[in-house]
Amino acid sequence: MTAATLPLWVTIPGTGLLVLAGLTTLIGSFGLLRLPDFFSRMHGPSMTNTVAAGATLIASMLVSSAVTGRPIIHELLITLFVSMSAPITAITDLSRTRWTSSVWRTQYSAAIGAGARASPRPSIAGSPSTAAAAKAAR
Repeated sequence: MTAATLPLWVTIPGTGLLVLAGLTTLIGSFGLLRLPDFFSRMHGPSMTNTVAAGATLIASMLVSSAVTGRPIIHELLITLFVSMSAPITAITDLSRTRWTSSVWRTQYSAAIGAGARASPRPSIAGSPSTAAAAKAAR
């Protein structure tokens, strides 16, 4: 069986799923452009890209199963790995942004310049350790 002879029960849902994947990715891209800060920009595309990846994998399962004539479930492993690795990537990106943001640099640059040891985890502004670092910088 070739792509030209795929039955309609595969072609119609597969096409619909791929169109859904494309539209959700496009919507996520608009969110990336329009939302105000990094954390909001990260949320929109991550949600829509998860839906798009799922729709693409289901379409791939349908077409592969129809072409080979037997159920193909390799895409379930891909789904498992993507769903396990996407949150880890998001957490890494968030923590990297937190460490390199201008807010962190301006908040702690005075303390570091005054010889204070930078803590491995910046505290929330207004907490006792932040006040002590600001006082030490004076």
